[in-house]
Amino acid sequence: MIVKNIELNAFRNYKNESCFFDPYVNVITGLNAQGKTNLLEAVYYLSGARSFRTRSDKDIISHGSQSASIRASVNSGGRDQFIDIYISRSERKKIFVNGVRMKSASALAGRICCVLFCPEDLDIVKGGSSERRRLMDLAISQLRPKYAEALGEFNRLYEHKTRILRDYRTKPEILDVLDDFSLNMAKYGAELIRYRAAWCERVKEAAARIHSDISGRKERLEIEYKTVSTIERPFGLSSREIFEKLLEHQERHREAEIDAGQCLSGAHKDDIIISIDGAAASKFASQGQLRTAALSLKLAEREVCFEDIGQYPVLLLDDVLSELDEKRQDYVLNCIAGGQVMITCCAGGDISEKTGGRIISIKEGAFM
Repeated sequence: MIVKNIELNAFRNYKNESCFFDPYVNVITGLNAQGKTNLLEAVYYLSGARSFRTRSDKDIISHGSQSASIRASVNSGGRDQFIDIYISRSERKKIFVNGVRMKSASALAGRICCVLFCPEDLDIVKGGSSERRRLMDLAISQLRPKYAEALGEFNRLYEHKTRILRDYRTKPEILDVLDDFSLNMAKYGAELIRYRAAWCERVKEAAARIHSDISGRKERLEIEYKTVSTIERPFGLSSREIFEKLLEHQERHREAEIDAGQCLSGAHKDDIIISIDGAAASKFASQGQLRTAALSLKLAEREVCFEDIGQYPVLLLDDVLSELDEKRQDYVLNCIAGGQVMITCCAGGDISEKTGGRIISIKEGAFM
């Protein structure tokens, strides 16, 4: 998968700029706050019309502008495709592929896939469960359109059920529809859990191998997908089996949810348990171990994507090499062959010499 070129209009600090990329390594350089991460964000946006930095599309529109657009030429599976995305402060975003308007962002799945690694990804290991759910959601949505659709519907139902539980004391009649929303949340939640369990099963093997390589066979990384307590081993279960176990868990917690005024049961509580040599990484890992674990997960995500679609996704490395010691830097640079890579840094000469990559310089939202 390759992004051949991109054109940005009113996207973050880019007013009207276009850039062509090398099919292999691109070293994006410039001082801080010039637009390096913004460029990676635009490339990532092509994979699913979602930002990795904000949940609101309005945040990516340039200050003073009412709309923004991303236009790109990409190559996937040996076929050139053209993606146009229009973002507005007042209207729903519009997505076109080869000039044909798509019904939803899920239509972008598989056309261009990206794996991002940035300094904030340490939160995947040491942060809360929402960070790890976000990892799964962003990764799986790029590969499985049905997952993206189920996730959108689940989130909509979750918001409605949350409002019911929050407001029923002043409007008791709305409790009449509580069970309907719980039923539908279980239906879509079962789909999410089935996909997440399968993805984690594949990632854990690749991540363990990569982590072992980086640590010189001195450490053992383990990950375990965890969902509601009635589903102990979700991998291999059918959606129907998961659905029935979700319903059982919801019924157990129905009164507790009403008393608490919030959703206590469902896929929105899922987590990935990460441990190193049997100890919880979030509590006991050193800073170096946190970096290695996060890097292993991201490179494993890349490997799973390659196994799934037969092509490497675009790898986006946002100012992370400076965070790694020389050994880890060399490992990353040695294993990124075979796909397109975009690396941001303040000074790109050394990295370009190591990789033979093209240098793209940015100053104040303009390509130099």
